[in-house]
Amino acid sequence: MKEKKNQPHHLATGSEKVEKPDDEWKKLLPPELYHVAREKGTERPFTSQYNKHYEIGRYLCAACGNPLFQSDAKFDSSCGWPSFFKPITEEALVYSKDNSFGMQRIEVTCGRCHAHLGHVFEDGPPPSGLRYCINGVVLDFEKAQNTAEE
Repeated sequence: MKEKKNQPHHLATGSEKVEKPDDEWKKLLPPELYHVAREKGTERPFTSQYNKHYEIGRYLCAACGNPLFQSDAKFDSSCGWPSFFKPITEEALVYSKDNSFGMQRIEVTCGRCHAHLGHVFEDGPPPSGLRYCINGVVLDFEKAQNTAEE
């Protein structure tokens, strides 16, 4: 069972890359999701339904359905956005330098549709020491059918 907060979602199945012109993304995605995913926006801190979300399952890209993070990699960083210490797979994310706003950061985007997700920092918990600070608006959640899926 999936919790969905925006429509439409999951524009692809499988692992194929999703490439669409910007005007098509704008028609398909709700405005807030479009702003964050395609314009590299940021939602306000402490506003995401997934910030204090503790169900067992996995987090998906809200634009294309790509699995991004397992719930067992989520932790409470108190930064105001959902935080994870590792992606579900190496291919789930793409990393790039982000020097915007006078800061040096590493941006993370969806490995399938290149939606902007957030940034990764080196101040997370063991075992990775990383904190993936992710905008909740670009996430969907798929609840585990049973705890054995986790």
